[in-house]
Amino acid sequence: MGRSGLTRRHALATAATAVGVPGVLAGCTGPGPGGGAARPSAAEAARRAELALLRRSAAVSGVLLAGYDEALGAHPAALGARLAPLREAAARHVAALTPPGERAPATASPDSRTASPGSGTGSPVGRTAGPGSGAGSPGTGAAPAATGAAASGTAAGGAFPRGVPAEPGAALAELAALASRTAAAHTAALVGAPPEPARLLASVAAAGAAHAYLLGEGGRG
Repeated sequence: MGRSGLTRRHALATAATAVGVPGVLAGCTGPGPGGGAARPSAAEAARRAELALLRRSAAVSGVLLAGYDEALGAHPAALGARLAPLREAAARHVAALTPPGERAPATASPDSRTASPGSGTGSPVGRTAGPGSGAGSPGTGAAPAATGAAASGTAAGGAFPRGVPAEPGAALAELAALASRTAAAHTAALVGAPPEPARLLASVAAAGAAHAYLLGEGGRG
């Protein structure tokens, strides 16, 4: 049988138009091989990536927020006045980074944090048991979900994996280090971030650096 002047693709397109099925050959808008779902559009892929970035960043700041709660619970009298405003700022950062309509990473309330030094199972002497010192304790849910704890330089057990230091000064030093790691994690997340999340991350990173300064040498005197 002789070959016609139409290619097979052209013939199929002509037939589809004749029966009122335009776009039948546009594979990017139809089901994938085997009837599977179509690939997301570039805009949808970008939206998902942005949401994932915000979730990870909220989890990172959530670890710092948990650290404030743990330290306030362990040393309410000694550190309450100094840490309360910083804690509230950290809470606002978590809320700002959480995608709209989603729930912010949970942290436990400070009133459940206090324990005598060395009272937690496996807790080193000279530290108070924090929420990270036992399995299933509050404040551990946010970090593993988005590797926030790892980005902040802590284990998945919480902001103070070994428990809050019994000395307020030592607790402040660990909080300062945690704030510094949090700022560094947000700065690293700026690479490739869309403009709007990048502006937010830059602002939160700068605030984290300020927290580290105020918790350390800058807060003395």
